[in-house]
Amino acid sequence: MASQTTLPVPLVELVEQLSRLPGLGPKSALKVAMTLLEWPRARADSLGDGILRLRERLCLCRHCAGLSETPVCPVCADPSRNHDQLCLVAQWDSIMQIEETGLFAGRYLVLGGLLDPLEGISAGQLRLDVLRARLAEGEITECILALGATLAAESTASHIKNLLGREYPAVRLTRLAQGIPLGAEVKYVDKETLSQSLRYRQDL
Repeated sequence: MASQTTLPVPLVELVEQLSRLPGLGPKSALKVAMTLLEWPRARADSLGDGILRLRERLCLCRHCAGLSETPVCPVCADPSRNHDQLCLVAQWDSIMQIEETGLFAGRYLVLGGLLDPLEGISAGQLRLDVLRARLAEGEITECILALGATLAAESTASHIKNLLGREYPAVRLTRLAQGIPLGAEVKYVDKETLSQSLRYRQDL
């Protein structure tokens, strides 16, 4: 790839921004930028508008913290969902994967990440206060951990287990069965494996 110092400044700036996206290094970012330059102006404008609309029209559900077009997402607004089961996930995209199985009829809470001291993510940065508030309502009888099988997920599961043991010992704590490969994240697990993990979840 040619040195970026030989590229026009606007192109260099775009490449720098694109290379911050997951899976895009400098070379891939330059390729994407060059592709965008080849697009008709209307198509490029449409992409730009789509990115702006994404930020303007989406918000976090005030109940589960999942992405939604409305203050309360369709799952939380559905009166047929079970109120006694709460599935904890690290990020909102795991909800989509679980919903595709059609096996879970409870509600969700997005923690906003996993405990990871090396990445500077502490318990105070997760939505554990929201979890406490949901549990304090007294409706939830089971918390299901759908966090994956990474070291960060194990650390988070241990922290939540201790939290429930101290403050809500009557709430059953389960986790997805260990059909998920070690090192995998829920959002990348195939549908069948995820279905088995949900169906045969175990007490923690």
